[in-house]
Amino acid sequence: MGNAHLHSIHVHPVKAARGLAPREAVVEPWGLAGDRRWVLIDDGGKVVTQRRHPRLTHATAELLPGGGVRLSAPGMPTLSVPVPRHSTALPVEIFRDKVEAVPAEDEAAHAWCSSFLGAGARLVYLDDPATRRPLAAEYAQAGETVSFADAVPLLLTTTASLDALNSLIARGEYAAEGPLPMNRFRPSVVVTGTPAWAEDDWSRIALGDVVFRVAGPCGRCVVTTTDQGTGERGHEPLFSLGRHRRLDGKLIFGQNLVPLSGGTLRLGDPLRILA
Repeated sequence: MGNAHLHSIHVHPVKAARGLAPREAVVEPWGLAGDRRWVLIDDGGKVVTQRRHPRLTHATAELLPGGGVRLSAPGMPTLSVPVPRHSTALPVEIFRDKVEAVPAEDEAAHAWCSSFLGAGARLVYLDDPATRRPLAAEYAQAGETVSFADAVPLLLTTTASLDALNSLIARGEYAAEGPLPMNRFRPSVVVTGTPAWAEDDWSRIALGDVVFRVAGPCGRCVVTTTDQGTGERGHEPLFSLGRHRRLDGKLIFGQNLVPLSGGTLRLGDPLRILA
């Protein structure tokens, strides 16, 4: 795989909202810098995702200097929200995890989120990712933490595996739904120049100078059936993954990564398989 390299980078400043595709990104122990440090929570303190609110596909979050975000959506005013400096942490429930995060200090941010969703919502920030949320036990080694990503700091996908999946979709019952774009899978990094499904056999890799542990395959959910442009849902890719990519009861696409070193990722960085 001498020509395998980093094809694209994806940062989602607000979990479940539209992301950015920078040419480079700093790798921190808990994920890409600026990735999923913000999240919306409902009135009960539970994290709001596209699983329940596919409307979030219409919200865009851009990073501001210092870690703040600029929110925009059709029919909504653009709003800049700085990192909170004096807010008191409150409990947040993200899947099975209990995490503390700090709410945005400007009430306009909470009003914006509630108006956009059509339901009570608050915008909160993970102020200390080094201590707030330990990595999920099934993936973790001692001391590892994660942002508001689902479970693991980064998700890797490959263009060859997407091509292979789209070929399966094209031969299936819901062929009209394909081919699917990569944004259905909301990856952190996308690699090109590998054989399809080669990532299944990796345990340690390097992208440029940054080394990662491959923590295991990513089980996919209903979000992958959600058109990231319209919010509409279909049957794919879960239908085809269920027939061809089922492992231990999970429907698999992509591999979870944990950084073993810091550094900066840049488009075109070579991929090296270390183990």
